[in-house]
Amino acid sequence: MTTDRHVTKVITGQPTSDGAGVQLTRVLGTPQLDHLDPFLLLDEFKSDRPGDYLAGFPDHPHRGFETVTYMLAGAMRHRDHVGNEGELVAGSVQWMTAGRGIVHSEMPLQKDGLMWGFQLWVNLPARSKMTAPRYQDIPPEKIPEVELAPGVRARVIAGEAAGVRGPVEGIVTQPLYLDVRMEPRSRATLELTPGHAACAYVYEGQVALGADTKAQEIAAGRLAVLGDGDRLTAVTGGAAGRFLLLAARPLREPIARYGPFVMNTREEIVQAVEDYRSGALASGV
Repeated sequence: MTTDRHVTKVITGQPTSDGAGVQLTRVLGTPQLDHLDPFLLLDEFKSDRPGDYLAGFPDHPHRGFETVTYMLAGAMRHRDHVGNEGELVAGSVQWMTAGRGIVHSEMPLQKDGLMWGFQLWVNLPARSKMTAPRYQDIPPEKIPEVELAPGVRARVIAGEAAGVRGPVEGIVTQPLYLDVRMEPRSRATLELTPGHAACAYVYEGQVALGADTKAQEIAAGRLAVLGDGDRLTAVTGGAAGRFLLLAARPLREPIARYGPFVMNTREEIVQAVEDYRSGALASGV
């Protein structure tokens, strides 16, 4: 027996700034929705004004979770404390498992033009928080695209859609990360794992989410939290729509957060801050 997922809550993104003053919209990780286990934060950055993004994200630490950067337009250079370096171009994804600690920077490679993308934070379970850091840098051509229905296509970053698997592998929360593009007056049903937390962020146009009379129209700039079930129906009217569909296995563990550190206890946060100040976080000791 199949069960439909429906919208249980709608969150409007909040303008904010981060890094050295990068202007962005925070849609998860706000007073309206602190987290959706295991998702901790979702930001959209979109601007063609250089002053909004040129300062970038200079050196900063992370411990205890994963950051996922997905670029739609523009380019960023990533560097970390041990010399890893890479370029995130339009259409690319970086899935970074910070584990026990990374100090890195994300700086724009362009001086003008549109910079547009998303950053998602995904929690790690207690047993994995002090794992060795690693990166999965996925160029645009390695992200498969699949037709879900007439007029509906999805880029599959992680998980599976219509029998096509995304390139991101080995993530403990078994995530689904789709970028779904819908033409006007189209309809698709997307499969989801029952019991996994799920949400959809509409970032262009409008999309009705949910089946039949319970469907709810979601406009661009809004995040729809989804109830449980094993499928989601998405429908567009006279305009096209585009959204991110995110789902993953909840961890159901205590969360202790302090800026760029996400652990399970306050004591672990204190240790993370001390390790950063002493240099032990960057050394991997």
